[in-house]
Amino acid sequence: MEFKDYYNIMGIERDATQADIKRAYRKLARKYHPDVSKDPDAETRFKEIGEAYEVLKDPEKRAAYDQLGTNWKGGQEFQPPPGWNQGFEFHDSSFAQADASQFSSFFEALFGNRFKTSSKHRGYDFKVRGKDTHAKILINLEDAYHGSTRTITLQHTEEGPHGRPQIKERTLNVRIPKGIRQGQLIRLTGQGSPGAGKNNAGDLYLEIAFQPHPYYKIEGKDVFLELPVTPWEVALGTTIKAPTPGGIVDLKIPPGTQSGRKLRLRERGIPAQPPGDLYVILQIVLPPADNEQARMLYREMEQKLAFNPRIGLGV
Repeated sequence: MEFKDYYNIMGIERDATQADIKRAYRKLARKYHPDVSKDPDAETRFKEIGEAYEVLKDPEKRAAYDQLGTNWKGGQEFQPPPGWNQGFEFHDSSFAQADASQFSSFFEALFGNRFKTSSKHRGYDFKVRGKDTHAKILINLEDAYHGSTRTITLQHTEEGPHGRPQIKERTLNVRIPKGIRQGQLIRLTGQGSPGAGKNNAGDLYLEIAFQPHPYYKIEGKDVFLELPVTPWEVALGTTIKAPTPGGIVDLKIPPGTQSGRKLRLRERGIPAQPPGDLYVILQIVLPPADNEQARMLYREMEQKLAFNPRIGLGV
């Protein structure tokens, strides 16, 4: 996926005011409108300009985009850093009704899922109800196993006195329910934007994502663990201790198990309804031949076992 330099696309500096952005868009939109321009790339440029304006005209999306920093250049290979916009609040916007296909995969990766709200959460403006807001938060995998209460700091933006978005913060205590999965939403009633007059505030939707874990990978409700084992443990069979997010368990390894075999621990995954499973993938680790005694043992194995793992390849 290519990084999009929205400021460069619109020909403006990063410290441009919102008024500067609006003027630049009007000028470029007139220049590259497909019904007017004779440029062979007019349609592509028009779409790029529209996408850049969608981000930079909105102080919330612009401030979040600016958090990526200035180290990226347009066209570079890009993946969003994990949790890059954690805790950043976005309001429901006109993009909720837009066709997401008009935007690039870069835009979709940064913002797409945050604005795909269901129709029942749209169209409150005429009722003067406060707008719903959306934020992404990172939790530990263990929070999903046991439940927890987290204090989170959320960032939202307001237009400052010079037309630049300024970031403000607020702190909330949030209960993380046991069994929650990545991508699920926690709804906090009345924690969105305030309504006008005596009308109700909107709601805040927190999208859950997991912190990268040194041991485990998560797919839906299932959890995967690559477990190091010795050659004799898999050759002879044994019972060993294995970690899980729910605690240490006794894991039985059948004799003759090969490296890469996947052992399933039923209902040891995320305790949703129904629970997921935990898959242990065995990875054989060889002892290092870093002393003479170890080397002698390897030579003895070479002579006595006469084992050729490539015999099936005809060599």
